[in-house]
Amino acid sequence: MTSKFGQSDRSALPVVVLGAGTMGRGIAQVALRAGFPTTLVDVQQSVLDAARDAIARRLARETDAAGPADPMAALRLSTDLDAAVADVVAVVEAVPEVDKLKAEVYRRLANAAPAGALLASNTSTMSVSRLAEHAADPTRVIGMHFFNPVHRMDLVEIIVGRRTSEQTRAEALDLATALGKDPIVVVDTPGFVTSRLGLLLGNEAMRLVEEKVASAADVDKAMRLGYRHPMGPLELADLVGLDARLNNVRSMHEQSGLDKYAPPKILERLVAEGRLGRKTGSGFYRYAEDGTRLGPAEDLS
Repeated sequence: MTSKFGQSDRSALPVVVLGAGTMGRGIAQVALRAGFPTTLVDVQQSVLDAARDAIARRLARETDAAGPADPMAALRLSTDLDAAVADVVAVVEAVPEVDKLKAEVYRRLANAAPAGALLASNTSTMSVSRLAEHAADPTRVIGMHFFNPVHRMDLVEIIVGRRTSEQTRAEALDLATALGKDPIVVVDTPGFVTSRLGLLLGNEAMRLVEEKVASAADVDKAMRLGYRHPMGPLELADLVGLDARLNNVRSMHEQSGLDKYAPPKILERLVAEGRLGRKTGSGFYRYAEDGTRLGPAEDLS
């Protein structure tokens, strides 16, 4: 089964990314590098402007003879979702993991996006089948879970919903490959593969710090040296954003009903204090403006 994303000339295959946060701007960057005309949509123009600048800086550091000479020329910014998706071949939704917000996005896409467009969610915890219930054609909805930082991480988790068609599955796999990713296919179940495992590890790491079993730095060091993880679970949480992590564990806890996914108190406290990780300069660690880690944060106990 073939799809349009397998072709080499992608200049006539417009893609829209909804949400210009960390994940959305990363997805937009790899789409531009792969040659897809890309529109990045967000409700705030200031967020779009910051995303454009971040994408430009990262693309300027890359060298890829096979990619377009000036990928930024194919980037568009928009605060108008309906207009942006009117003639696309694929929409990748990367809005926060909030059920009502994502449901509203798919209800709008039902009227605004072309009937044949691929509708992919970058969800890490939410049910793709449930999101598809809000779409005009549930067979076109699939999960494409990218990993942070998107431009460096090879994996994309393809999540097949109950009503996802074989054609949609094939298109999502081809799109992931076209973006330079190495996908896996999983059944739509709470947490899929990666979040089901990764959120548990992160929660336990946070509880170890809460219980004063070890410092954040030593917990991370244990996983790097003992299990050969490239990054410790608390470092990773800071990178992803503690607010995003809190949304993820709340969603997973609600879906699974399992106490092991309940948000650790330390995570709720740090988010309430505005200490969201690298992007705010403080989380489990302290950071310079350029993201360089300065040392452990204070008052974690």
